[in-house]
Amino acid sequence: MKKISILITVAIAVLFLFTFTSPVTASDEVSKVRESTEVMSDIMAIPEKSIPPSLLNKAYAIAVIPNVIKAGFVFGGRYGWGVLVVKTKASKWSAPAFISITSGSIGYQIGIQSTDVILVFKSKKSVDRITKGKFTLGADANIAAGPVGRSASAGTDIRLEAEIYSYSRSRGLFAGVSLEGSALQIKDEANRSFYNKEVISAVDIFENINIKVPAVAKEFVKTLTKYTTTK
Repeated sequence: MKKISILITVAIAVLFLFTFTSPVTASDEVSKVRESTEVMSDIMAIPEKSIPPSLLNKAYAIAVIPNVIKAGFVFGGRYGWGVLVVKTKASKWSAPAFISITSGSIGYQIGIQSTDVILVFKSKKSVDRITKGKFTLGADANIAAGPVGRSASAGTDIRLEAEIYSYSRSRGLFAGVSLEGSALQIKDEANRSFYNKEVISAVDIFENINIKVPAVAKEFVKTLTKYTTTK
């Protein structure tokens, strides 16, 4: 048991050393967008367990964050990064901006878990807060588990007061998983690298201001559009 505890503690230290200090390269960003496309396709592949297209259609923004790692041994933490898109004035999805999710916690917890996360934002106000600085789920806006299934329409579940709906696909084992208290933040360095611009903001990306959208990003938007109804 003592050896197991030591191994878990070492694993957590390595996890956070790697995730918070490793430089992000252009190939990492391309891979992350491709992962996000796969996550969206996989989650929508089973109609009975997918995000209702009616909810996607009414959303202002969607974040897809693949492979969010949570590790813990008394002290715990979460880290991952992915992409965020918003609805444009033409009711189309924007190019993706990169975001990160982080959190820390204290309490009974042990294990390491990888989770693919999708966040559906109902309105612009939460995204505006994210673009202006760090945004905390559950504190700056209510978050709730989203309804599933194509049969779910604009009914009771979707009319709840939550500003953000979450969907996840987990691998591994962990006790007490929750996104509340997690912070979302724009990854400016990744955006600069991916769009090959020294100065670029998330708003520039969302509004397509003087940017060239890479093909892999266009494929992500195409995939998301495929699962969004216009009815």
